[in-house]
Amino acid sequence: MMYEQEEVTRRFNPFDIRSYDKLRNFIDTTVFSSPSRTAIASFFLVIVFFTVTLSLPISSVTGEPAPFHHAFFTATSAVTVTGLTTVSTAAQWSVFGQVMILLACQIGGLGALTMTSLLALAIGRKMGLRSKLIAQEELSIGRLGEVGSVLRTVAYTSIGIESTIALVLTPRFLLLGENLPTSLWHGIFYAISSFNNAGFTPHSDGLVPYGHDFFVLAPVSIAVFLGALGFPVLMTIQQKPFRPRDWTLTTKLTVTTTSILFVLGALLWGIAEWANPRTIGNYGAGEKILSSIFASIMTRSGGFNLVDMNDIRPVTGLITDVLMFIGGGSASTAGGVKVTTIAVIMLAIIAEARGDQFVMTFGRAIPVSALRIAISVTMMSTGIVLVGTGVLLAMTDQPLVRVLFEVISAYATCGLSNGLSTELPPSGIYVLSLLMFIGRIGTITAATGLALRSRRRLYKYPEERPVIG
Repeated sequence: MMYEQEEVTRRFNPFDIRSYDKLRNFIDTTVFSSPSRTAIASFFLVIVFFTVTLSLPISSVTGEPAPFHHAFFTATSAVTVTGLTTVSTAAQWSVFGQVMILLACQIGGLGALTMTSLLALAIGRKMGLRSKLIAQEELSIGRLGEVGSVLRTVAYTSIGIESTIALVLTPRFLLLGENLPTSLWHGIFYAISSFNNAGFTPHSDGLVPYGHDFFVLAPVSIAVFLGALGFPVLMTIQQKPFRPRDWTLTTKLTVTTTSILFVLGALLWGIAEWANPRTIGNYGAGEKILSSIFASIMTRSGGFNLVDMNDIRPVTGLITDVLMFIGGGSASTAGGVKVTTIAVIMLAIIAEARGDQFVMTFGRAIPVSALRIAISVTMMSTGIVLVGTGVLLAMTDQPLVRVLFEVISAYATCGLSNGLSTELPPSGIYVLSLLMFIGRIGTITAATGLALRSRRRLYKYPEERPVIG
């Protein structure tokens, strides 16, 4: 009996080095056994860190600790680069708090795992096979040997674009009457927030006061547009800027679909709101076109707005919902189901209508596995949006249109808001936080990470075609 007690004590002794080995092995086998689970764990830990940081008295303007649900929601929104807020960024958070929000946006935009890999490269460490596999999945890299060079390109591209946008915006804010430190801070803030598609603003009324200023709206729009293309696309364009024939299929699909959505979104949004006196109806023709272009870019993930979302027409709200749900490019700072997902599904529909045996585009055949993933992502995303909308409808007395708008914005990490986030109880805030988290890490990543094991069958059932339609 005495021997058994000593054995139990030795087994669970917290000061025994073997106990820490067991804990490390447990974490390796349960959390870090796959890149997907590592992504989920890393993003969650980053959110926890910034939640604690924003809960500190120094992060608040008043010097009083912010309520936990506000700190948690803001941290989640920043790390997932969404931009939804329950409190005013300028009124609630101090300079320290805003710096923490901006840092969270930068880490969330690049990806917590990518940031870790970049830090490892910066201090001269060699990346292990597991780290390369993680970064490969994060950035959708084709060959494993390219991971190191791709990560460096990601860092240089991000810093280069953000620095350029900051250098353009800072003089403009100076000309508008702000002092040098304030102008520099606002230039840096908008540069990082826009390129990472975060949608946070240091002004209490956002970009609304600059709604007619081309020299503020243009740099912000360009940064959002570039961030939404995705790093693999930006890399391909940088390497072969004048040889579009040599671009990868992902780049061709992303650029083509993004261009179509950009033009179509601006056209439809402008037509719908052209005569609306509550939004742009009283503007001149040039200002209406500028607002329509800006809205078309922002509705697919940017999150900045120039008009009150409660004042837009119902048809405009529908257009915005669709664009938010689609989002930007794969492996980008944007959210949504991604433009390549929609492109693959539309190409499959066209192929089926034509009676083609294969889905073809740009001289390439798209494999069936890619089509299955595209359908899975779309259907899973639709299901998550429906469930989230139903839960919030059960919690509140808000109309369906208003709740659906906020849920899509949260899941697609867009950040446009009709003000519902500020009116929800803490339970509703946590629901939106969960939607932002799932939307950022991706439905496929979430499904893969939560699955205990992959199922492989050693046999095959006979085929039988069901009646469809």
